[in-house]
Amino acid sequence: MTTATHAPSTPAHPTLNRPNMVSVGTVVWLSSELMFFAALFAMYFTLRSTSGEMWEIETAKLNVPFAFVNTVILVSSSFSCQFGVFAAERLQPRRTGGFFQIARWGMVEWFFLTFILGAIFVSVQAYEYAELVSHGISLSSNAYGSSFYITTGFHGLHVAGGLIAFLFIIGRAYAAKRFGHFEATSAIVTSYYWHFVDVVWIALFVIIYFLK
Repeated sequence: MTTATHAPSTPAHPTLNRPNMVSVGTVVWLSSELMFFAALFAMYFTLRSTSGEMWEIETAKLNVPFAFVNTVILVSSSFSCQFGVFAAERLQPRRTGGFFQIARWGMVEWFFLTFILGAIFVSVQAYEYAELVSHGISLSSNAYGSSFYITTGFHGLHVAGGLIAFLFIIGRAYAAKRFGHFEATSAIVTSYYWHFVDVVWIALFVIIYFLK
């Protein structure tokens, strides 16, 4: 009488969990962007260290409460962006209920809200530029004006690029016959970029508006 032993079956070709190359490429690119902004911060601190009296005079012209409200708007957009990512991970491109049923919003609705908040931020920043120019702070006025507009201006261009990316993702969601993992991945990597832009602005806000 023989007894048979059953060895656990193993697949002939074990599967490998490879990282998503789009996500990896985005992280690498954001690392280069981080170095770019680090260079801008270095420029700002270098000019500030050599022109302390000028910084004391010019920073007094900044409207800190106004900039703080604008910062809250941009930071809020990170939350709406992340809710859009959660919807994309559920493969839910659009809302499944009424417009005012926020809990049933899809990726498109959350990304539209993120776009609006980001557009408000850029508009308010443009208004702040006009106010500062009227107070004598321009790009060519002095070292402070140059450093202020270069650092915040490049950040504003990055925000504008993120707004274009959101429109692209929203348009792809409408054009896709079936919303799948490819569309969801595009939404996720766009959120990486947007969160990065928000974190950079928080650092800029603290350095420019508080470290006077």
